[in-house]
Amino acid sequence: MRDRDEAGRPRSSRPRDDFGRPLPYGTAGVPRVPDDYAPDAREAIDEARRYLETGHPFHAHEVLEARWKTGPSDERELWQGLAQICVGLTHVQRGNPSGAVALLTRGAARLGSYGSRRPFDLDLRAMTLAADQIIVEIDSGTPDANSAISRIVGHLK
Repeated sequence: MRDRDEAGRPRSSRPRDDFGRPLPYGTAGVPRVPDDYAPDAREAIDEARRYLETGHPFHAHEVLEARWKTGPSDERELWQGLAQICVGLTHVQRGNPSGAVALLTRGAARLGSYGSRRPFDLDLRAMTLAADQIIVEIDSGTPDANSAISRIVGHLK
């Protein structure tokens, strides 16, 4: 059963490992992004980039998810797409190619809907192409998690 707050919203107080996998209750996990975190756009981008630079795409996803849940509704596709790409990278790390392809594809599609627009000066077209290249590598059986993360973080500036 999932943890819930006093309003009944799902929360996850369960500890997690470096790759975001749930650990048994009572186990010491890595620090988590707080459920009530509400970053502004620049803070979300900077914090997600820092997590990616240290090889923690699951945690980057949590930051971006916090922004999509607390930011303006007209930015939802952007933050959701970025978060999905980070979850895709998490699946690459965990050795789950089908999960990685599914999330990278969904995230790239959301970002692709922006066309040539560059919200917050992000090159979404380049990020979409990087996600597509990671999918090609997964399909050919040669994914490298560190390389994949580096390619995405290079566009999150």
